[in-house]
Amino acid sequence: MLAGTTESFARLSIDTAIDIPAPAEVVWDVLADIEAYPEWNPYHVRVDGVLEIGEKLAVHVVKPNGTALTVHPHLMEFDRGKSLVWGGGPAGIFRGVHRFDLETLSPACTRLRHTEIFSGLFIQFAELDAIEHGYVLMNRALRDRVAAVHGTGENC
Repeated sequence: MLAGTTESFARLSIDTAIDIPAPAEVVWDVLADIEAYPEWNPYHVRVDGVLEIGEKLAVHVVKPNGTALTVHPHLMEFDRGKSLVWGGGPAGIFRGVHRFDLETLSPACTRLRHTEIFSGLFIQFAELDAIEHGYVLMNRALRDRVAAVHGTGENC
C-alpha cells in the first residue's frame, strides 16, 4: 500500500494506492456504484448525482478526525474500467482534482491509485491534514467490499 503527501506553497498532492485481488472490471463495478457508498465507504459516505461528464455532484465526506463536509465538484472524467475523476474550484484560488485510476496488474489483480491535487493560494488555509488517512481507509474498505460482493481472493 502506498500513501504520501507532497506540499508546496500553492500545491498539495495526496497519492495513495492499494492492490485489490480482483479484475479491474469487478473493482470498477463497486467503485462506480455511488448509490452503494453509504453501505461501505467510510470517507465518501454518500455521493449524489449522475456520473456523466460535466454533471455536478454532491460528495458528502466524513474525515477520520470526525469533520464532516459536503463538496460540489463536477465529473471531469469517466473512463469505464479505468478512471473516475471529479473536481472543481476556481483555478489559482482553491481547486481540487480527485482521481480514482485502475491499473491492471494481472487478470486477477488491480491497483487502485487514489489521488488528489489541491492547488491555489488558499490551500494553506484549508483543513486538509486528515485527507490522506481517509483515502487509505476508503481504499481498504473498497478492497473489502470487492471481496465481500464478488468473493475475490485474498492477495494479488
